[in-house]
This record gives sequence, structure tokens and C-alpha cells, in this order.
Amino acid sequence: MTTWTPEDLALLTGSDSLVLTAGDDGHSGVGIGMVVVRGRLYVRAHRGVRSRWYQAAQQHSHGQIRVGAVTHDVLLETRETGPACEIDAAYRNKYGQAAGALVVSPAAHVATIRIDPAPSARRDRSPGRPTTEDIVSPDQE
Repeated sequence: MTTWTPEDLALLTGSDSLVLTAGDDGHSGVGIGMVVVRGRLYVRAHRGVRSRWYQAAQQHSHGQIRVGAVTHDVLLETRETGPACEIDAAYRNKYGQAAGALVVSPAAHVATIRIDPAPSARRDRSPGRPTTEDIVSPDQE
């Protein structure tokens, strides 16, 4: 499993939300709050498993996230998602009691998604610039 870089974690932790797109169909994605727990990124569908974007994540298991000008290809894990109590606490801490209540409901618990960077995760910082995969170090040639 690929892990987030320290720079990615700082960006994710410091951001209020991200845009999640599941699959490859080119939809614009959905803006959603997120939390980082133990170096892993989590989102929850407060409407539960019937949420359209949760179902798309479950069906495709991959997609993209965008945080500001940074885009990452990601894997979407809807089964073994992580420590529910710690995720609850992270949401309450980040968004306060009112927002936390939306994402700690039983429906939201079962609609938790862990978002992992894809093994060949693309990091687009701005249009037209090379990604980290475009840059080859001398020892890779």
C-alpha cells in the first residue's frame, strides 16, 4: 500500500475539504469534508451507503481527489476502513459538534471510505507542468 507523503498530509490536514471523483467517467466530483487519522485519509457519506458518490466509490474502487491545485489518483477502500472512534473524534475536532454529528451517525459509520494514494499517483500542481512521474532521475534511466 502506498502512503501519503508528509507534504500531502500537511496539505490534507490543513484543508477543510476535497473534491472526490470516483471512477473514470469524467464527472466533476463532489466536495466533501475529510479527516486524517494515523496518516490515513477518510471521508464519510453522512447520508449513508445510499449516497450516490459512496456507491460510485464502492463500485469503482479508484478515482481522484483534488485539494486546491493538487490532484491525486487514489484508491477508494469501502470495506476495512479504520478506527471508527478515532475517525469520529477527528471529525468532531476538525468541524465541531454540529458538523461532527452528521458524520458520526450509524449511517455515516457504515459509509466510511479510506482514501489511499494510487501506487502511481499523479500529482498535478498546475496545468501543463510535469508530474513527478514525468521526471526521471539519473539512476532510473
